[in-house]
Amino acid sequence: MDPITIAACFKAATTAIDLAKRGIAFYKEVKSTAGEVGDVLKDLKDQYHKITSPSPEQTRQYNEEVKRVQKVANSHPNDALNDVWDHLAVFVGEYEKLMQAFIEEEGNAKKLYKGNESVAIRALRRIRIRTQLDAMLATVREMMVYNTPPELGDVWTRFERMWQQIVQEQNQALAEEMRKTQIILWRRRRAINQIKALTTWIGAVLFVVAWMWGVLILIRTSQTYRGLS
Repeated sequence: MDPITIAACFKAATTAIDLAKRGIAFYKEVKSTAGEVGDVLKDLKDQYHKITSPSPEQTRQYNEEVKRVQKVANSHPNDALNDVWDHLAVFVGEYEKLMQAFIEEEGNAKKLYKGNESVAIRALRRIRIRTQLDAMLATVREMMVYNTPPELGDVWTRFERMWQQIVQEQNQALAEEMRKTQIILWRRRRAINQIKALTTWIGAVLFVVAWMWGVLILIRTSQTYRGLS
């Protein structure tokens, strides 16, 4: 994976984390203000009207806060929570892309390198990817362990368990796929070898037949020549 793509993946992953954090805060607010939106809006209105000659900036802030509270009022907790899951799904997708890039970097380190980058630069790139991966995962883990609503329970523990299970299942599926591919390649090689052997045998038979015909023709020609003599 090239550096530009890696940087784009990191940006997408960190953005997803930030959106998930905001989503959790929004979910908590939706849950906590259920049935109390009218009182909140009334309180905002009373506070705003207490200001003598409000400035344009104060008016803007007031209007934005009213819109935000109305958005909270019109939101369902499940919808807010689904948004959090969507953001986390984006993070996991980008995280796995970056992990694949790190594995690729490690694999390339064991091959003969013919590029122009120095060993130090390649080492720094691997350290950077690994460090940022660990930092992002730690951030998400902290967020899901300490900041998620109590009703979600040990969601991070269950998530990690399921993630590891899926990775293990995929590794098993990959191993099975590789085994099937090796069997197909072995059968193909065997068929090619059989065709080669058959071709060689047919060629040998044809050579013998041609040789025999040549001998017979030679004998017949010799006999005909002697008769003419």
